[in-house]
Amino acid sequence: MIGLLGGSFDPIHLGHLIVGQAVAEALGLEELRFMPTGAQPLKRGRHLASAAQRVAMVAAAVEGEAGLSVERCEAERAGPSYTVETLRTLRAREPGREFVVLLGADAAADLDQWHEAAALPGLARLVAFTRAGAPRPSHPFLHAVVEAPAVEISSTAIRQRVAAGRSIRYLVPAAVAKYIAAEGLYRNGQE
Repeated sequence: MIGLLGGSFDPIHLGHLIVGQAVAEALGLEELRFMPTGAQPLKRGRHLASAAQRVAMVAAAVEGEAGLSVERCEAERAGPSYTVETLRTLRAREPGREFVVLLGADAAADLDQWHEAAALPGLARLVAFTRAGAPRPSHPFLHAVVEAPAVEISSTAIRQRVAAGRSIRYLVPAAVAKYIAAEGLYRNGQE
């Protein structure tokens, strides 16, 4: 089974990696792909880094990590990033592979708003993971709910720290911090 953990990753941080690894181990996944969205329909216009920059940060974060990789199909596709279309693309590209879509509690709560939500269970298993401060996910489309470690790191707080000229060491992988600095990301203080 291949796990897909989608998100803005604006930027990816150690919390994403810790939770992703814990959920992958709990499910016995052979591979976990972090999948940056291109244009997330429920957050349209709110990405500060471009899709290519977010892909580059994810690639830097998982480089050399066994069982972790970056899935680029959403970021490279024009238009909104609909999970149902992504799963159809992946199933056509990799016939016979079983996919598991990993959802945070907040994303699972919005599942009914997703494009063609009813088609999702026929394309992949949907597994939610708990999130600190959010109610335990419950939805008829969910195959399972996995306990994930509570990690109090947010991309918003990281962007704010960069804008304020503060350190992000120990919040993001060193390669991601280096990329953010080299690209001058998040310095303008926009949220």
